[in-house]
Amino acid sequence: MLFSGWDSLLHTLVVGVTAYVVLIVFLRISGKRTLSKMNAFDLVVTVALGSTLATVLLAKEVALAEGVLAFALLIGLQFAVTWSSVRVRWVRRLATGEPKMLLYDGKLLPAALMTSRVTEDELRAAIRSAGVDSLNSVRAVVLETDGSFSVVKSSEKENGSSLVGVDGPRHFPGSSDC
Repeated sequence: MLFSGWDSLLHTLVVGVTAYVVLIVFLRISGKRTLSKMNAFDLVVTVALGSTLATVLLAKEVALAEGVLAFALLIGLQFAVTWSSVRVRWVRRLATGEPKMLLYDGKLLPAALMTSRVTEDELRAAIRSAGVDSLNSVRAVVLETDGSFSVVKSSEKENGSSLVGVDGPRHFPGSSDC
């Protein structure tokens, strides 16, 4: 069917614009964290919001008020989890995971690569992207909770490490147990 009538088009237009505006307002109210660089938890919320918007737009049996409530529910739950994760470590670990060290002092960590499902080629590509040509010039490569790689170059000065709290080798000061 190509055209079901003007009422259907008008309904889609009115509900679409209204739902879109409500979603934008809710996202602005909820803060920047709602649309931050995504980890798996954020991705699920984002996909759920998009799915809800599509359902509200196209399913006539779903009222706009139900869609607005669904937006509020998803954003509210996301806010509650992120608020809790800032304050409670186990909630943070449950929602976002922890960063994982894949290379330390120029040496690959094969077990960490395997459990993180990262190939040596992907790791080397991340190192090249950081402008480093030698593994020996790298203090560490960390797989972050959002799936990106952080390459920490070696330095002569050790005034405090950005690697504290990263799941890595047991001999690394400040690292979590593997």
